[in-house]
Amino acid sequence: MARRQPQTIAQLDTGQQVGYLHLDPNQHAGGVGEYLLHRMKPYLPPWIVAGGTGILSLPANAMWGESAAGAVGLTLASLGLTAATWWAGRPTSQQRRLHSAITVAAGTSWFTAAALAGPTSGPLPSLYLIGGSALAATWNIRQLLRVNPEGAPNDGDKGLLERVGLAKTLVTSAKVQPNKAEFELQLPGGELTPDDVSKALPKLAGALRVAKNAVRTLPNPDDSSRVALTVVPHDLLKAGAVYPGPSYPGGSIADPVHTGIYEDGAHMAMFFPGDPEASRNAMHLLIMGMTGSGKSEGGLTALTEVVTRRDVIVWASDPAKAEQTLGPLLPAIDWAALDIKSTKAMVSALKAVIPARTAWLAKYGYKQWEPACAETQADGSPGMPYLLAWFEEAAKSLREIDEDAFTGPAQEARSAGISIVISLQRASHTQMSTDTRASLGSSWVFGLRDDRDAQFALSDEALDAGASPQAWKDKKPGYCYLTANGIPETFWATPGRAYLTPVDAMTRAVAEFAHLRAECDPVTAAAAAKAAGTAFTQRTRYPLPALSGAEDGADGGIYEQEEHTPVPYDYDVDPDDADSDEDDGIDPDAELPPVEAVVEIAPAEIPPRTRVGKAEAKKIMFELLAEFEAEGRTEVGPADFMEYCDRFNRGRSWVSGQVSEMVDAGRLRETDEVGRYEIIPFESAAA
Repeated sequence: MARRQPQTIAQLDTGQQVGYLHLDPNQHAGGVGEYLLHRMKPYLPPWIVAGGTGILSLPANAMWGESAAGAVGLTLASLGLTAATWWAGRPTSQQRRLHSAITVAAGTSWFTAAALAGPTSGPLPSLYLIGGSALAATWNIRQLLRVNPEGAPNDGDKGLLERVGLAKTLVTSAKVQPNKAEFELQLPGGELTPDDVSKALPKLAGALRVAKNAVRTLPNPDDSSRVALTVVPHDLLKAGAVYPGPSYPGGSIADPVHTGIYEDGAHMAMFFPGDPEASRNAMHLLIMGMTGSGKSEGGLTALTEVVTRRDVIVWASDPAKAEQTLGPLLPAIDWAALDIKSTKAMVSALKAVIPARTAWLAKYGYKQWEPACAETQADGSPGMPYLLAWFEEAAKSLREIDEDAFTGPAQEARSAGISIVISLQRASHTQMSTDTRASLGSSWVFGLRDDRDAQFALSDEALDAGASPQAWKDKKPGYCYLTANGIPETFWATPGRAYLTPVDAMTRAVAEFAHLRAECDPVTAAAAAKAAGTAFTQRTRYPLPALSGAEDGADGGIYEQEEHTPVPYDYDVDPDDADSDEDDGIDPDAELPPVEAVVEIAPAEIPPRTRVGKAEAKKIMFELLAEFEAEGRTEVGPADFMEYCDRFNRGRSWVSGQVSEMVDAGRLRETDEVGRYEIIPFESAAA
């Protein structure tokens, strides 16, 4: 028997039904006879029906040849079958409907006459042999024209494309991959446009029984009558992917910043600085996604990549969640604004550093920032690293400052070697001015609530091509679209998924690349200090984290001693190969010497760390504040309390929250320095 081949996507548009199965003539087993039978099988049904009709006429004639009632019944049955065929053919093309009705009418008429008069009476044998063969042959011809090995459906037959409103559209070529099919569509000139194909995508997705955003289009830039259609039937992003480590450890910020994967396994990467050779401008980025869409986690992945580069500094703001989101990366951030007051200062500083940096670039002959800018210049002047200004949960900043707060910087910062990133849930005109949104240019969009939100963040080209973030909402965290400078338009509507970056991966990136991370250059620092004052000059600098398993340093961190060289950030190192057999002259295969003495060492008494209740922890916090006050301190911050965290075994975010409650209670007062608070004497607070 011939073996049926599995259905492929390339065959979806070649038959009358979605998933019409082709018989491959090359698939057969056996000799010549079996091969011929295999080739004939698709064309046998009409001939079998014709032969069966002739055979059944013999017993029909014996039963109803002399019956008037039989004659009436057969005539009514013939008319009824013809009418039913015409009615049932409404969803098909006019040609198929007419062809089917004529075939049924001719066949039932001959059968009725043969049953009443006998199949060998008069002209009935000739009509059977000639007419039956002709009708069967017409169906074979129709099948030959429909099954087109070149992949183009028959114009006269109502195939899949015609059913979704794309009549006369031809499939000129097809490329099938394991989970992806690409078709080149030739539209009828003057009748259909690429916009018509975009409008038909939801129907096409339904006909193919795939997700709405699994079908995408891309117009041909040189020919408006040609469109590329892509179908991805299975979601390969479900499993997600954990951040694999820095893509360019110790490299330049001009190198691609890998943030996730596309559905075909390709890297999702973004570019912040411009590149004249690639005709790419510097990027400002809008990040948008509803609560639970994975927007913040995607941003943390991008920032983790950034802090592993040698020639970039980061200014980051999050007045809504403070240290909750940015916490693990704070030691690598040059300036962290975690409240509205310091965020306002950061925006003012950002406006001030643009002309200062632009003047420096012009002085040394740079038309825009490039990696050479971060190196020491010919006259011995220190270089200028790239500046990434990242505003997380920016909706609060825009409400408290001004909806146009970022419009000016976004229009001017690219030429100064600055990229601005604004992250918020909904970039509507009530949250952000349309001028600001237009100035950002690039967007990284996660799941959204509806198609109106998608219009705020994605370009018309991406939406027309099939991008549909509202299909995910918050059900698929990390799923996203990236329409940004340097990203080919073919990827704008391609779904991707941001890496999931564990906290320990962020900690390692922060600690292990501290030795090469750039410092704020004198030009930028001077302009920022003049505009923001102590908010910049006395900004909080967070200590580097201690990596687990480190042997050096009093606190277990590997950066406490200057002579220690940080371990390269390499996830591919085999622990068994980390140490050479030649180190210190030790042979790891040598036998151990015999035991000469046994020394008993009393175990150290380590007090257990117990997690105290919230009420007791708050009490300890206020007791610590009283101790600080008794010591004569006038200012404190969360870092001061963290030194005594063993008393209540709580994390940094909880401590920061308690400090905020002390501010509300009147025991602390904000100062001009971010992260520092003035102690209010208990008597004054009580009064």
